[in-house]
Amino acid sequence: MSDPAKFRFSVDRGGTFTDIYAEVPGEPGFRVIKLLSEDPRNYPDAPREGIRRIIEKVTGKPVPKELFESDRIEWIRMGTTVATNALLERKGAPSALVVTRGFGDILQIGNQDRPRIFDLEIKKPEILYREVIEADERLRILREDEDASAVEGKIVKGITGDRLAVIRPLDTAAIKSDLKAVYDRGIRTLAVVLMHAYAWPDHERTIGRLAQEIGFTQISLSSKVMPRVKLVARGDTTMVDAYLNPHIRTYLDSFKHGFKDKLTHTGLLFMQSDGGLAGADGFTGSRAILSGPAGGVVGYAMTTFDSEKKQPVIGFDMGGTSTDVSRFGGEYELVFESETAGVRIQAPQLHIRTVAAGGGSRLFFDNGMFLVGPESAGAHPGPVCYRKEGYLTVTDANLVLGRIQPKHFPHIFGPTEDQPLDVEAACTALAGLTEEINRYCAGAGLPPMTVEEAALGFIRVANEVMVRPIREISVMRGFDIKAHILATFGGAGPQHACAIARTLGISKIFIHRFSGILSAYGMGMADVVTERQQPCSALLCPQALKEAEAVFKQLEEAARRELQDQGFSPDAVDTTRFLNLRYHGTDTAIMICRPEDNDYTKAFRTLYRREFGFDLFGREILIDDIRIRARGKSENLRRISIPKAQGAPPVLDMTQCYFEEGRQKTLIYDLEKLAAGHCIPGPAILIHHTSTILIEPDCTAEITKNGDVEIKVGSGTREQIGTTLDPVQLSIFSNLFMSIAEQMGRMLQKTAISTNIKERLDFSCALFGPDGELVANAPHLPVHLGSMSDAVKAQIQMQGSGLTPGDVLVSNHPAAGGSHLPDITVITPVFKDDQVIFWVAARGHHADIGGISPGSMPPNSRRLEEEGACITSFKLVENGIFQEQGISKLLLAPGKLPPTPGRPAISGTRLLADNISDLKAQVAANQKGIELVLEMVDLYGLDVVQAYMKHVQDAAEEAVRQRLSALSVSKGMAERDTIRAMDYLDDGSPIALSLTIDRKNGSALFDFQGTGPQIWGNCNAPKAVTKSAILYCLRCLIEKDLPLNHGCLIPITVDIPKGSLLDPSSEAAVVGGNVLTSQRITDVVLKAFGVAAASQGCMNNFTFGNDRFGYYETIAGGAGAGPTWHGQTGVHTHMTNTRITDPEILERRYPIILREFSIRRGSGGRGRFNGGDGLVREVEFLKPLNVAILSERRVFAPYGLEGGESGSKGVNLFIRKDGTSICMGAKNEIIAQPGERFRIMSPGGGGFGTPTVTKKNTNNKQDFSCDPRL
Repeated sequence: MSDPAKFRFSVDRGGTFTDIYAEVPGEPGFRVIKLLSEDPRNYPDAPREGIRRIIEKVTGKPVPKELFESDRIEWIRMGTTVATNALLERKGAPSALVVTRGFGDILQIGNQDRPRIFDLEIKKPEILYREVIEADERLRILREDEDASAVEGKIVKGITGDRLAVIRPLDTAAIKSDLKAVYDRGIRTLAVVLMHAYAWPDHERTIGRLAQEIGFTQISLSSKVMPRVKLVARGDTTMVDAYLNPHIRTYLDSFKHGFKDKLTHTGLLFMQSDGGLAGADGFTGSRAILSGPAGGVVGYAMTTFDSEKKQPVIGFDMGGTSTDVSRFGGEYELVFESETAGVRIQAPQLHIRTVAAGGGSRLFFDNGMFLVGPESAGAHPGPVCYRKEGYLTVTDANLVLGRIQPKHFPHIFGPTEDQPLDVEAACTALAGLTEEINRYCAGAGLPPMTVEEAALGFIRVANEVMVRPIREISVMRGFDIKAHILATFGGAGPQHACAIARTLGISKIFIHRFSGILSAYGMGMADVVTERQQPCSALLCPQALKEAEAVFKQLEEAARRELQDQGFSPDAVDTTRFLNLRYHGTDTAIMICRPEDNDYTKAFRTLYRREFGFDLFGREILIDDIRIRARGKSENLRRISIPKAQGAPPVLDMTQCYFEEGRQKTLIYDLEKLAAGHCIPGPAILIHHTSTILIEPDCTAEITKNGDVEIKVGSGTREQIGTTLDPVQLSIFSNLFMSIAEQMGRMLQKTAISTNIKERLDFSCALFGPDGELVANAPHLPVHLGSMSDAVKAQIQMQGSGLTPGDVLVSNHPAAGGSHLPDITVITPVFKDDQVIFWVAARGHHADIGGISPGSMPPNSRRLEEEGACITSFKLVENGIFQEQGISKLLLAPGKLPPTPGRPAISGTRLLADNISDLKAQVAANQKGIELVLEMVDLYGLDVVQAYMKHVQDAAEEAVRQRLSALSVSKGMAERDTIRAMDYLDDGSPIALSLTIDRKNGSALFDFQGTGPQIWGNCNAPKAVTKSAILYCLRCLIEKDLPLNHGCLIPITVDIPKGSLLDPSSEAAVVGGNVLTSQRITDVVLKAFGVAAASQGCMNNFTFGNDRFGYYETIAGGAGAGPTWHGQTGVHTHMTNTRITDPEILERRYPIILREFSIRRGSGGRGRFNGGDGLVREVEFLKPLNVAILSERRVFAPYGLEGGESGSKGVNLFIRKDGTSICMGAKNEIIAQPGERFRIMSPGGGGFGTPTVTKKNTNNKQDFSCDPRL
């Protein structure tokens, strides 16, 4: 039981403010304080200072600022951003990484994708380690059917149940020497990440012991930090643990040392990312990333969710720089892999989605559109109204509208931090932006806007941005959003709650009495949690469950012992069991809590259907992990009741607030003076010292018995939107159209089963007008950007009048708008009253569709039919019925073609089941798009929606025209002038461009006359591919967020000579045109503009397989440098951004060993700014397999610009068992025997500008080296 004479503190130490809620002796039983997290002039530590002030205030006795007694403190529970901030700012401990030889660069390479696909200056997060040690050791997983007696090396059994071969024992002498050398250079922190150590950790443990003997003070072993498959994610997690733990220890020690007894007799607990508390000794870097936000989730979960009614809750936490959204339906929803500050974290975390929109999000007007964020004003200088010469933000807009009242808001602003918010400054700044808006309105023939109308417009746009992630965590996961309660908290959340709820159709809002500090309050409501898990590799069956039972008991015993050591009685500890399950052949595992009937199969299938909309009956279910979560039930905060209402609520003040209907009388109430049962009709403002709550018109607030606020949301008066352009609505509809395409993409990724679509993200989704012109294309793969429109228009021409609701079309033929045959496009009309009002389409790369090579990426194809199944137009779904027999016949058809003398035999698809499943996923993605379009039409009306479709396209057109005119000026061109560029494919075929810009009307002619003729090979590119490359380049040059739609291409004329390699015949082979020639077109366009040197100009398409499977991947290289930046190393560039399969997953699934995946140092071209380096990837084969490489830049090096040197050409080597190497050229295939290897060295990027130091250039020399140690 809690001691009523003692203090209990719940603390949220945020990046800007520290919030503290304290239970204290006497009345009213609590205290709340908010203070700056960093204020070194006044105190050394904010949480300790807040605790000191509260004790001093309650006892009335002075408490020293330095060391003070903690004997009156029962416990302190804290969430802190100490770990997150150190990660963001890269201020962790100097660290070293120990990794299996050949993988020293694996964490730098990561998934090889780039964060922002339209940034020519590619920025990747800074790595966390200073040094790398490559350990001489190697394991490999044995296949189930593999004869262990024929395998070289010791055979061991892993904790997963797998058999592994130790094909290279750990060289302990070498690793000890390397560790000692690193130690002598001053590094004391170590992360150890070895291939397959999750299954057999002995080598990691040995290294750990050696490091401990040498004197390393922080040693993180991946097999202990997070024993799960996936080298990259586990490695990042382990690196984070090692990097942050010393920083966390330092902070915890400094905090404790501020108390005389160092809190020896005080309970000190910290919030983890999973919503559970941990003791100071168990609070680690990888589990601390969401420490602060997790408290908010616990806070609303424990106070809003009714365990009897079981109505689910959406958490809406709006802060200064971002907004966090989450969901609670009775159990905490966890994810086990996420990304923070560019680092993959493989640890249990609450499922929290963050969007870069908050009170400090900056406001812009550009190209006729209201824009909110993602840039933030931060805490310093902050919004304009903070009196620190800040930026115009959402907070300023709320202030101008009267929704924030300065005289009822803390006076903590200005240089001396004692002044009120500056309304006049906010009004002046917004008036300046309104003048800019009105200049645009005057030119567009629109009525001018008032400052208030502009402010409200920005608020509405901000609300639309914040609604999108809420839909993602609810609607996209199969939940009815309207059935939820909206729990709103954070400093800015309650000002936006009514509008957010109304937009989502939610009728009830819950705002906790301490919503402004709910994350702190939640710390006091949480329990102490510890977890244990063990990897597994077993088929879900009765025997596996029996074996899992023994593991469960072992894990539970260890967890209970840990909690009992912390003082919990056995009765106060409970445990929950989980199995992490997935379907065989898929990568998506779901953590299943033990069902009451112990039927894991039924529970898994039920949850799988809800999440993904379908089931995979007939597929085996695999156990990936066995996990337990143990909870020590803690003494939580008391809910404090308030008196019942005895009359009308007392009015504190009155003001005028601006809403859609204009200025309205708005009463202001002090929340602390309101009693249980008081009802407050809107419009009204409830003032509290931690937040401001806005009750909008047609909403009613009621005060609960605990002093919380429940708001009933009315439908409100919906603004009548006309078809005439409104800049605010233009921004909202732009967001809506893009959101539809994005949600389609998420549905496709969820429901697909192939690695290509689900993991590598080789797909795109888009929305089109009734004429087939592009409306919105989510930023998935650039090579698909402009080409999908041609595919839709081709189907309109062929099938348009014969379609009815329930029909879905499929096509992949280049003559019908396709790119290459593996990219299959599923196209669905959107009907309204028997008229097609929109089209939706999903294009995905299928791992195999037949042809002469497994993987359907043949390097030596001559005719289209050799590349796989050709589908010009087919009703994949007719009258709502999936035509499985018909599509199967088309996919298998190539195998029935008569053989051509001297050419390889043509096969039908080798992966029919995967093809069918992925096509169904594409249909499901389109159906999601249809539902969202019809929902939008029902809400706004068809005329309005289609009018704004045109307005959004017009805005994109104007943006491109302005940018083309500006480029003409910046390049010193005449009013109408031509610039030229040329480059060559490796076979010598030229790609010539004459680019004429007319500055007066902002138009451009892209003339490809002089380009080489159609190739007797597969680097021919359909016209749609050239259009995609041009659209991508234009978007890169615009350098701002812009709807990618048909409007971008209106100012553009493209002239391609018929019969050239960029407009080949319908029978021409094109598989390389999409993945290779597209890159060369991009380089040529950027060369003409002079904005970037050549990137690797290739996707390095690598395939292997046999008659039963095909595997396909693309390999990154070096990016070209630019006028002010170095090219990025080891990253996908331009027309692709697909991820690469994790090394451990690759080896588990396919009969290969990945011997090396590293950076090809020195391969980037030198210059004032250097080109990025390429990569080295070497694969050893364990079975006879057909292996193929389809690549470019093996003859002509990626050029530099403005005196910059060329990057190194790529090299493809086939290495025999005896070590002899054969150069495979750019495009070739071979049958590999067990023990033979394929080594790919991808090109580097070109340099920009003359190098400042003269040095002999060796970049163009062929590099045939291979490491003899491998």
